[in-house]
Amino acid sequence: MDYFENKILKVQEEQPLNLIKRVDCFFRRALDLLVAVLGLIFLSPLFLWVSIRIKRDSPGPVFFQGLRAGLHGKPFYIIKFRTMYDEESSNNGLQVTAQDDDRITPLGKFLRDSKLNELPQLWNVLRGDMSLVGPRPEALSIASLWPEDIRNVILSVRPGITSPASVLYRTEEKLLNQENVMEEYVRSILPSKLRLDLLYVRNRSFLSDIDVIFWTAIALLPALRNKEIAEPKLFWGPLSLFVTRFMSWFVIDTAVVFVSALVAELIWRTSIPINLGYANAFLASLLIGLFFSLINALFGLNLVTWSRAAAGDALVLGFSAAISTGLLVLLKIWLLEKDVLPVGLLITTGLLSFFGFVVARYRERLITGAATRWFSLRSGSKSLAERVLIVGAGDNGELAIWLFNRHRLAATFNVVGIIDDDPRKLGMRVNGVPILGSTADLQDIVTKFDIGVIVYTIYNISPADRYRLIRQCERTSARLVIIPDVMTQLYDNHPIPINLIKVRENPLSIEEKKQYINKIELLARSGDLDGILRLTPYLREALDQEKRPENKYNQ
Repeated sequence: MDYFENKILKVQEEQPLNLIKRVDCFFRRALDLLVAVLGLIFLSPLFLWVSIRIKRDSPGPVFFQGLRAGLHGKPFYIIKFRTMYDEESSNNGLQVTAQDDDRITPLGKFLRDSKLNELPQLWNVLRGDMSLVGPRPEALSIASLWPEDIRNVILSVRPGITSPASVLYRTEEKLLNQENVMEEYVRSILPSKLRLDLLYVRNRSFLSDIDVIFWTAIALLPALRNKEIAEPKLFWGPLSLFVTRFMSWFVIDTAVVFVSALVAELIWRTSIPINLGYANAFLASLLIGLFFSLINALFGLNLVTWSRAAAGDALVLGFSAAISTGLLVLLKIWLLEKDVLPVGLLITTGLLSFFGFVVARYRERLITGAATRWFSLRSGSKSLAERVLIVGAGDNGELAIWLFNRHRLAATFNVVGIIDDDPRKLGMRVNGVPILGSTADLQDIVTKFDIGVIVYTIYNISPADRYRLIRQCERTSARLVIIPDVMTQLYDNHPIPINLIKVRENPLSIEEKKQYINKIELLARSGDLDGILRLTPYLREALDQEKRPENKYNQ
């Protein structure tokens, strides 16, 4: 106890919370208080029934109180319904129990299996010692075994009645052997629970807490008690999935179409009168927005990771907008009068909505692409990003350009150009990047454009030429990065012929051994992994022959 009193975490307390975190903490604490108050009130008859059963089952107090490590290492007394006999072995014995522990009363076994013994912790939640969801509080003797960095993170939040770890290990007692309970718990279960608690603390939110409560309720149902719950679902449950995948894009799409409909109405009001009235126009725009959002959801557009979406996914957006617009036009023709919501207004709304959908989903790539294009057009200007030169305009070169155009690398690196020895490509552009010259111009281009990184990507040449080009790149002042030969290995249908793996009938001569070893050394320097794989069986055979007894004399 003295250890935890002297080890209250101060670093975590001094860290200021941003606005989103403050709001999240407010809602989490509000939920704690609401559930704790209502739970203590409505469950009071159950509390009374359990208390009477405990007093009849065995002598001793109704409640068990044990010291646990709390927020910032501050010890507190956790409250549970007593499930053990009131004996010395129960009060001062092992802090971990296994299945068929003789200290547990018959009623206590039922309370533990049903988790009813945990309900009095609602009082701890009301007092502020605990939260509904959080890492399960451990005894001080066990918490002192945690590594300090892990302890600092886990104890930076309130412990909880339930957690992802407690849901996964809800049958923990059945996993432990009664002979060496503590040793097995510390070795097998505790590391996994600490990992899960760390994941929870670092990724928790109000929505994730609701998901954990949901999965806890599911796990307590008798029919589903033994059903395994996948670990990812505990951290990203149905509510989080609904809000992030459906609700967020539903709201965004509704807002985009709503604004598009208002703009379309303003445009059409300049040419023809639209006698809807501002209130009706507002309502019509909102309904149109909801309709477009519903169609987008039906097309599965909410399941696309738009920060990494392909350009072709924009066609699906266009198709969805066209379907929505067409259905609205048909509904207008069938249900509304001619002068109400002109067909042209609906078509204009559809076009503006499609444009808004694209901007909302591709905004990061549009901004990054515009910035990259701007920097490439500023001849002679200096960019804060490190300048990159790609050697080779083939498939690997395109792969390198794609990597550097990703938002994580695009902010740090700027691909200035490409060099390639194919004279037909000189002056052309590959994915928006100009080809500045050939490999003979490498040194001049590095100096002229202040290149900081050279990315070598050529593999469809001989190993000797490849080694020469790599050495040429190394002699410049720029840092060299070699892209692995992915394309050659994918295009090659037979990377290692079967006959190469078979043992040769005739041993390799000394000259053949030297040739293969020299080739492998050359391929290693040039980064030709595929070539090394082809020659490795020969080298293995050569080494095996050296170890054979009949070759000892020749050595």
